Amino acid sequence: MSGSTAAPEKPTRVDERLVRTSALRKLLGRPELGSVVGAAAVFLFFAIVADSFLQASSFGTVLYAASVLGIMAAPVALLMIGGEFDLSAGVMVTSSALISSMFSYQMTANVWVGVFVSLLATLAIGAFNGFMLTRTRLPSFIITLGTFLMLTGLNLGFTKLISGTVSTKAIGDMEGFESARTLFASTLTLGGVEFKVTILWWAALVAIATWILLRTRFGNWIFAVGGEADAARAVGVPVIRTKIGLYLGVAFAAWVSGQHLLFSYDVVQSGEGVGNELTYIIAAVIGGCLITGGYGSAIGSAVGAFIFGMTSKGIVYAEWNPDWFKFFLGAMLLLATLLNAWVRKRAEATS
Repeated sequence: MSGSTAAPEKPTRVDERLVRTSALRKLLGRPELGSVVGAAAVFLFFAIVADSFLQASSFGTVLYAASVLGIMAAPVALLMIGGEFDLSAGVMVTSSALISSMFSYQMTANVWVGVFVSLLATLAIGAFNGFMLTRTRLPSFIITLGTFLMLTGLNLGFTKLISGTVSTKAIGDMEGFESARTLFASTLTLGGVEFKVTILWWAALVAIATWILLRTRFGNWIFAVGGEADAARAVGVPVIRTKIGLYLGVAFAAWVSGQHLLFSYDVVQSGEGVGNELTYIIAAVIGGCLITGGYGSAIGSAVGAFIFGMTSKGIVYAEWNPDWFKFFLGAMLLLATLLNAWVRKRAEATS
């Protein structure tokens, strides 16, 4: 009688979540890697061609230019990760400033009353975008393009109707103006270098956006609806609530930017903001966000905004014709997109 033959043991399957990932693989998997490389290249370039670029005062100016864009780029990046666009973001900033200014002036109220009313109105615009998107199922491009056109007309029409001109009346002598300016448009001096308070707003919004994406359930929902909304809905992700929340985030940032615009210059031109929405999207794309959604980071949007700041001011410090700025911006967009695509392929190949 022959002895029984032992059955071969099945190989033990290891849970992929428990596999140790190398530092290189983690680095290649970061959405903002390409933009960081691009930022280093832009910094070195202008450090060589512009003597004043490395001065401390220049650094404060570059950060200010980056922060004005970055405040909006962070929530726009989250919206793009969620698979949507907001073409009304640029003029929404102007709408927010106009509401604060005209309400305060016409009601002869404390400036803070106008600021609060502006917050409610701007959030209502964001909620409208999100509601129309989720109810009609139309592309966000169409929904927010319509909002963009409506706000552009309302900004000009109401400003002319109320003020008689295309700009608001000065409110610098009204109660509450100085305290509001301190919060939204003050200047801090550190080591003899002036820094605008918008830099703090920018850093705070990027930090909050990063925490939401990486540490909260809502962040998981954002990636899920951006990757495949129907699949996300099938597993219980509240798609409607998530997308409306993302549009509210863009609206809040537009309110912050609008108050900075108002309290920096005292008056607001009703035609401002047109075209800025594309710059916000460009910063997010340079930072690693995909047009198709489901991929990106808030930190990447900050790097994209920093590249914008270095380029816009670096051209001035190099004493070049500023008309070249759009060319450099377009070239950076193409190069960053290609670099980000290459980084993603390398990351997928090593996974």
